[in-house]
Formats: sequence, C-alpha cells, structure tokens
Amino acid sequence: MNTLSKKHLGYVLGAAVALSLMLPAVLGLAHPAQAAALTQDQLFGGTAGSDATFADTAGLSTGGSGGLVGTIGAIIKTAMGFLGIIAVIIILLGGFKWMTSGGNDEKVKKAKQLIFQGIIGLVIVLSAYAIATFVISNIVTATSAG
Repeated sequence: MNTLSKKHLGYVLGAAVALSLMLPAVLGLAHPAQAAALTQDQLFGGTAGSDATFADTAGLSTGGSGGLVGTIGAIIKTAMGFLGIIAVIIILLGGFKWMTSGGNDEKVKKAKQLIFQGIIGLVIVLSAYAIATFVISNIVTATSAG
C-alpha cells in the first residue's frame, strides 16, 4: 500500500467517523438542550442582597480556606502542581529517548539535554511553589482578624 492510498484511507475513515457522529443530529434524533430559568435565590446563592451568603456559597467566605486570598493561593498551588507534573513528564520523555537511542551519540546528547532541562524546570517550579506558599500564608496571617 503506497503513501497516497494510506493518506486517502485516513481521509475516508475520518469522514466516516465524523458523519457517524453527526448522523443523529442531522436526522433529528438528538434531544434538544433545555434549560430552566433560575430564580434570584438560586442565581445569587441565597437571600437577595446578602453579600455574606453569596460569599459563603461561592466558597469565598473568611472561614476555612482564608477567604479570597486562600482561594487564590489554592489556584496558584494547583497551577504549580500541574507545572511540576509537566516537568516530570519531560524528564521521563528524556529517559525514554535515551533508552531508545540505540547508542547513537547525537540522540543520547539530546536526551541528556532534555533530562537536564526537565530537572531545571522542576527546580524552578518547586522554588516558585515554596515562595508562593510562603507569601500566601503570610498574607493570610496578616489579613486575618485576631
């Protein structure tokens, strides 16, 4: 099978999958989306005009997580966690490239470089995580009552 026919086979299979996914909507078999209107209490999380109730419902109250500052801190920590995962994946990818290099010096050099870059990225992410944790905890301590 030559390259041109493989390419056409891919196009045909892709079109078949796309059409099979669109078929219920085209034939009118798909159920239409329905939404109900929200009341003012549902929309604002409680009694209309009560800012404290809205903040409690949204998870931005001063208790527990430290309010808005604690929420922002949690978002930053989550983002740093994802960046750490990406750095570890880069290190693993470098190790995989090294293992599959087959002794080729150029591929080994690129794999070592990828591992080194991943380690540097991991150090940067861990440092940023430590700094962000320190700053957020100090802001929460400084802004909390008592």
